[in-house]
Amino acid sequence: MKTKLLAASMVMMLFALTLIIGNAYAKSHNCTDTSKDMLKSCNSGADDDYWLAIAKCDNLPASQTKACKQQAKDDKKAGKEDCKAQFEVRKEICKDLGEGIYDPVINPSDFSTTINNSFFPLVHGTTFVYEGTKGGQIEHDEFKVTNKTKVIFGVTCVEVRDTVTIDGVLAEDTLDWFAQDKDGNVWYFGENSVELDASGEIVSLEGSWKAGVDGAKPGIIMEAHPQVGDVYRQEFALDVAEDMAEVISLNETLTVHSVTYNNSLKTQEFSPLEPDVLENKFYAPGVGNIRTVDTVTGEFLDLVQIKTE
Repeated sequence: MKTKLLAASMVMMLFALTLIIGNAYAKSHNCTDTSKDMLKSCNSGADDDYWLAIAKCDNLPASQTKACKQQAKDDKKAGKEDCKAQFEVRKEICKDLGEGIYDPVINPSDFSTTINNSFFPLVHGTTFVYEGTKGGQIEHDEFKVTNKTKVIFGVTCVEVRDTVTIDGVLAEDTLDWFAQDKDGNVWYFGENSVELDASGEIVSLEGSWKAGVDGAKPGIIMEAHPQVGDVYRQEFALDVAEDMAEVISLNETLTVHSVTYNNSLKTQEFSPLEPDVLENKFYAPGVGNIRTVDTVTGEFLDLVQIKTE
């Protein structure tokens, strides 16, 4: 009887150990599993777009059908190549951040609308004015800290209105929401992004997200104490907003619009949603963002004025 009980006990122990190991394995691959799931979703989307395009081709005159279907085929191939590129970026993110789930603990009592982080100060009534080029056109950006607030995920956030004009025509009108935690980190809780065409018609709301809605979670837009090599999520809304940042340097000196800034922070910012886009951003202590550079095209956006009400 003792032998049977011992054997049964060993079986139960082995079963329990198997469950523990199995659960540990499952938990340790969340990031990679998410990346694989997103690859499947992206490829599926490319297939859907292809068949929709084919359906439209079938409703064209015979003389246009062949060329239309070839274009659909080419677009599908390009789409799947982009899916693969996104997957590669996501794999690198998993290497940097680990395999755990992204689930920041947000306690509303830990947050404030007083945002005095040295590299990302947001004072009510302040407008940061930037100018540069985009696609060879003149870009003018005004980042205004309003006196409005919005409660998101239980946290009262400062509302910032960011407007972008291209060659003098309003192209983007965005509301961003930020709050600072008790340690000095500035968190990004979402945005309502509106893109317009030359006639002022709304053409897209792409990129809009809000923490707590459809699985979206807040990210850190600026750390309290950046250290070289830090990699962090600035926003997290799968297939909508997945911006990342890495701290590159803490002692940059550069002159922007005739003003020299010392001990500036340099970051490298990227997103798996745009694998071919890579930006360097520079933040001066006590000022904030002073320059953004597209490392692919060389185009830049510089701080040219700070207005206060």
